Amino acid sequence: MTNKDTAQQIEELQRQLAELQGAVKASAPLDYEKMQREAAAFDDEMRALSERRMAHAAPFTREDLRAMEAACPTSAVKDIVAKGAIPERSGMSPSSSQITSVRPGGGPANVPSGWIEPRPLTNPPGTNWVDAIAIADDIRQRKSKA
Repeated sequence: MTNKDTAQQIEELQRQLAELQGAVKASAPLDYEKMQREAAAFDDEMRALSERRMAHAAPFTREDLRAMEAACPTSAVKDIVAKGAIPERSGMSPSSSQITSVRPGGGPANVPSGWIEPRPLTNPPGTNWVDAIAIADDIRQRKSKA
């Protein structure tokens, strides 16, 4: 490469640099308020997409929900939660439609809750025999090395 070629390359690079510097100076200053508005609009769009996606996440179709509502109306469920009683319908015997006792644990009053008193943690049964075997084997191996 000759000095003439090098000078031409330098001249070309300086011209490109001047062109780029002019483009940078000519660009508009940053509008932070516009950027914030665009970011807020993007956030709103993503939130709407997420809500739309979650609306379809339920495993029940509208028909399933209508069938559930027909089988046990929301008002009956709210009544059960509030009063602990199933509303009586015609043709049902009172004994099968009334809950006699509602407790926070649930279930009839004479059924145990399933909880037992805690007991201290101990080794499982038989651990002493495994320990004795390990100690005897250790003694046997030490005698054979000596």
